[in-house]
Amino acid sequence: QVQLVESGGGLVQAGGSLRLSCAASGRIFDINFMGWYRQAPGKQRELIAGISSGGTTSTVDSVKGRFTISRDNAKNTVYLQMNSLKPEDTAVYYCAALMVVGTTWGQGTQVTVSS
Repeated sequence: QVQLVESGGGLVQAGGSLRLSCAASGRIFDINFMGWYRQAPGKQRELIAGISSGGTTSTVDSVKGRFTISRDNAKNTVYLQMNSLKPEDTAVYYCAALMVVGTTWGQGTQVTVSS
């Protein structure tokens, strides 16, 4: 009973920036953890950033210093600010809400970084 809608993907040149948004609706009080994942062609989906219900954030080393996860509780929205983008960041990006009862995924948004 949680729904996630993603937006903000697109085409950007290397060195540019994008901000992805993930708007949650429904039983948002059931969410324990929100994460951003990405899946490049031929590769497994990987977790790149997360934020706990208490507000603690983390990012993987490959994007640390470039990507920042944040949330606006008033808007029930989680963001991924992506700076200094590289061609290897090209992937479909997904947000996910982790709950005791299971996981809900956003629809995915394509990020393409050209050189």
